[in-house]
Amino acid sequence: MIPPWMKTAKCGLHGVRHPFLIGLEPIGKYGGAMKRIVLTGGSGLIGTALHDSLDSDGHHLIQLVRRTPQHPHEVAWDPGAVLSPDVLAGADAVVNLNGASIGRLPWTPRYRRTLRESRLHATRTLATAIRTLGTDAPSFISGSAVGYYGDRPGEDLTETSSAGDTFLAELCVEWEEGAHAAGENARVALLRTAPVLHPQGVLKPMIALTRLGLGGRLGPGTQVWPWISLDDEVRAIRHIIDSDLSGPVNLSAPTPATATQIGRALAARLRRPFLVPAPSWALRLGLSRDAADSLLLSDAHVEPRALLADGFEFQHPTASEAIAAAID
Repeated sequence: MIPPWMKTAKCGLHGVRHPFLIGLEPIGKYGGAMKRIVLTGGSGLIGTALHDSLDSDGHHLIQLVRRTPQHPHEVAWDPGAVLSPDVLAGADAVVNLNGASIGRLPWTPRYRRTLRESRLHATRTLATAIRTLGTDAPSFISGSAVGYYGDRPGEDLTETSSAGDTFLAELCVEWEEGAHAAGENARVALLRTAPVLHPQGVLKPMIALTRLGLGGRLGPGTQVWPWISLDDEVRAIRHIIDSDLSGPVNLSAPTPATATQIGRALAARLRRPFLVPAPSWALRLGLSRDAADSLLLSDAHVEPRALLADGFEFQHPTASEAIAAAID
């Protein structure tokens, strides 16, 4: 059923009436092709920044929300229920960023279920609706994470590398399988996103400790952390929307950095000491083994080969540049 706020015209799949094709100019206000995009997870850090970026350039957005819609571009949905394909008809791309925050700690057994269900239910629901559209299916740009690779010290991890065996790696495998259910008519790109170096991202707890003078080595400190700036994350997603890239795409900066290098760069930016170590056993005790091993102690040198081969250029190729851009 089409929501009553939508302006309609008879066009598209089986003569369906849908919101995207009514009175839209084929050219955006800055001269580029205007995109019609459906977005889920638009209230999170990445989703909010992506929404604002696309909206500021004049693209047409429909945001799926789990609450009562408050704006004309919002449509209510239940990620665990059937979604009418009419809502997606006419879109160029569906960008799926839905999922509970992995930064909420500790990962209790109950919260691990929430992490899993919030991703799998939404992804499968969207994939089913997209598959129903057949040859009119939009591109499906679906979230995943570099946690797919698990703990792999000494390896150079690319999009062709195998999955790891951590909780987060196993979740990413299921998550990506759910996206592929969109069918052969849809271009499916999987956003294997690295932790975002931002005050509301992976830096949030580190900033609090560092400002208190409690910043220091996490575990051995030599583990390589994949990372990306928020600006480059948004730019990379937009690049993928506009490109022909499909399959897994690593959204991780090209310059590797260890946990200690990132911690020291943050401490230098905040003009605070970097002295107090947190041993691995303490991190596992305080955060749960799953969370500590997946987020803080895993060693994964993730290379963004697909993006670089497709001509993408990073604005913040080093961790110190990303931290300087994120923290005034």
